[in-house]
Amino acid sequence: MIFGKTKTELKVGVFVFIGMIILAVFILSLGKVKTWASGYQVNFIFNFVNGVKNGAPVRFAGVDVGEVKLIRFYFDDKESKTKVRLSCRVNNSVKIPVDSTIWVNTLGLLGEKYVEIMPGKDYNNCLLANQDLIGDDPMPMNEVMKFAKNIASNLDLGVSKVVHKEGTVGKLLYDDKVYNELDALVTDLRKNPWKLFWKTKEKK
Repeated sequence: MIFGKTKTELKVGVFVFIGMIILAVFILSLGKVKTWASGYQVNFIFNFVNGVKNGAPVRFAGVDVGEVKLIRFYFDDKESKTKVRLSCRVNNSVKIPVDSTIWVNTLGLLGEKYVEIMPGKDYNNCLLANQDLIGDDPMPMNEVMKFAKNIASNLDLGVSKVVHKEGTVGKLLYDDKVYNELDALVTDLRKNPWKLFWKTKEKK
């Protein structure tokens, strides 16, 4: 009787143990925890990362090859300024040339931020584990707005000059004298096209 009871408890215990393993694997897979994924760490240095977060994708030539694992500040003694170091895990199969271009990109106009790697050509010199590479800083939104504002201001100034008959375009549109001179020049060239190829002799 005791032996049979022990055997039944053993079967139940094994069943529960297997169920717990399956549940753990399911939870890890659901949470995208890559516990057995192989890879190595590289660091990308920026002055501004525009909202990149831990877990953000890392793409190599447009293909997902890893993710951002850690974001840290550090002080650069050479430039006397604080910078951001993105520590990223990338697949072992990916070799990143040291002349590659790194920048922060966006999925869509206002989508998720991720790290984009455009591979270089010097595959004889590739990043080693824990090695740093300087990235190209994204343009802050306020700089984009300033740039757009300057373009709009210059456009308004140009239109205002035309309306007030100023500048080359304004004079051409409103000054009859300039228009008549240009019309006379065009008419003369039509009658004497050879003048386009005529070179005035230089005085000695």
